[in-house]
Amino acid sequence: MYYIYHIPGKKIGVTRNLNSRVTEQQGYASDEYEVLLTSDDIEYVSTQEIELQKAYGYKVDRQSYKNLINKNKKMNINATEQTSTFPVPLNKLKGRLLDAIGLTWSTPHGDFTITKDNIKWIVAHARTSMFNNERSYIYNKAMANEFISEPTKKKKKKNKSNIYDLIRAWATEKGIYKSGDARTQYLKLMEEAGELAEAILKNDEPEVIDAIGDMVVVLTNLAKLRGHNIEDCIASAYSVIKDRQGKMINGTFVKNSTTTTTSNKFHNFSTNTL
Repeated sequence: MYYIYHIPGKKIGVTRNLNSRVTEQQGYASDEYEVLLTSDDIEYVSTQEIELQKAYGYKVDRQSYKNLINKNKKMNINATEQTSTFPVPLNKLKGRLLDAIGLTWSTPHGDFTITKDNIKWIVAHARTSMFNNERSYIYNKAMANEFISEPTKKKKKKNKSNIYDLIRAWATEKGIYKSGDARTQYLKLMEEAGELAEAILKNDEPEVIDAIGDMVVVLTNLAKLRGHNIEDCIASAYSVIKDRQGKMINGTFVKNSTTTTTSNKFHNFSTNTL
């Protein structure tokens, strides 16, 4: 059954659960609102809601209740390594989640399903996206720690023994190694570096994590396209720096004799190019 409810001086809306939608979510007791109409016909209540909003002089919803419900059921949740992003702002997240109960999406930390038990946690831990105020996100690992059982998490961890192998398997499946090239991956790396810089300047830690992760993925693929494994590149770099001596200057570690080495390199470059 669908209910068209009226909160005097505030709004007119539609719900299938008055207690959850009006009392729990919006904070109005049963004597602070009235039910204007009930019906089991979603087409009818969707039309009547808009007509009543106009008649009472309230803001009219841009989408009908029916279309909104259908959209909620098909809510496209974007999952990355670190976060799951919902296409809805924080102030509407709880209602959209309640309408999408049963929806399941996959993340690197496990499969999540929207339930009455986890909606409260999601809403409490969600944050607004720095790039779009109409979107909100949660950390996948935090939700996995809260709702996925230990045996399941251990199994996932065991299957994820080498993240670079998983990245390469994904890239192979997507055809990146077959049709891509190192130059386009480098351009992608610069794009991700720009997003990282923006996230750092805005002090948005979730986006910092996301951008760093994206850069690692791109570097893994770039190395493979050049015939290398990123693990070998990292090991090679570490073998060079592990015994390096130097000091911190203006927030940067500067190795000993950097000035001399740089000067010599510049001199050699200038000599060779003249």
